[in-house]
Amino acid sequence: MVQGDEQYCDKGMTMTYGNPKKYGRVPGDTNLTTFGGYSGSNVVDERFCLKIPSNLPLEKTAPILCAGITMWDPLRQWGATKGKKMTIGVVGVGGLGTMGIKLSKALGHDVVAISTSVGKEDISREKGATHFCVSTDPLSI
Repeated sequence: MVQGDEQYCDKGMTMTYGNPKKYGRVPGDTNLTTFGGYSGSNVVDERFCLKIPSNLPLEKTAPILCAGITMWDPLRQWGATKGKKMTIGVVGVGGLGTMGIKLSKALGHDVVAISTSVGKEDISREKGATHFCVSTDPLSI
């Protein structure tokens, strides 16, 4: 315990979701419950900050910042952002996989979506996959 935090010890733990706000350090309406996150503020290096354009809906921004960067970094590391056409395989057609398919297609690559489920072919092609492979089917490989 940090000296000076004694005032917070008697109120108990604050859960991340759906818990009453017990401490003054959490911003916003204290009559509302918590809705994710612990930080009242965050300090980061300016290289990790960006301005979200006002015309970009926040519900569409979050996937770009989360799944988008998770998929962008390996694409960048393996040279897929350099302009040379490649064949990119994306294993798993879930949240990250569909973002990987969209990014790879937007970069001009042929995209092979690889899934264990035949039912993922339509969404894979809708997101931009050029080819689809069911990894559990020996005839599909």
